[in-house]
Amino acid sequence: MQSLDAEALCKTLVEQMRPHVSPATALVGIHTGGVWLAERLHRALGLSQPPGSIDVSFYRDDFGSKGLHPQPKRTEIPFTVEGADVIIVDDVLYTGRTTRAAINELFDFGRPARVDLAVLIDRGGRELPIAPRWCALTLPEPLPANQSLQLEAGATGELTLRLIDA
Repeated sequence: MQSLDAEALCKTLVEQMRPHVSPATALVGIHTGGVWLAERLHRALGLSQPPGSIDVSFYRDDFGSKGLHPQPKRTEIPFTVEGADVIIVDDVLYTGRTTRAAINELFDFGRPARVDLAVLIDRGGRELPIAPRWCALTLPEPLPANQSLQLEAGATGELTLRLIDA
């Protein structure tokens, strides 16, 4: 697989989204990579609503078989969800199960007017009918199940992608 430039992909995502958002649009990043990406998008798009974060650990449909993530994060939604235009942000879209869990959790905070999905990379392999409205890169061939893409943030906030073999 070719080398992936996370910074360039982030810029692509900003330009895709810019014509479709308003200052009142709210972003919610899925821990952990989606939170880093949501923070970057928030600054680049000049949104007024503070970005939120969701940890879907307790909302996963595979919670019973996989157990709890060893270090669950805190979900923070610092805006009123009721009637808001919300964009869920994640780094890599795979099966769609994480996105489904994030939507379920978001609705516990209220009923948004609209929910969209923005992802840096669609790696293929969907198991649910979930599709992003904005995606910087769709891989031409799905990654094998034994590989994953991991977004990492450096000390200065620079984003990088790493391919991991399981």
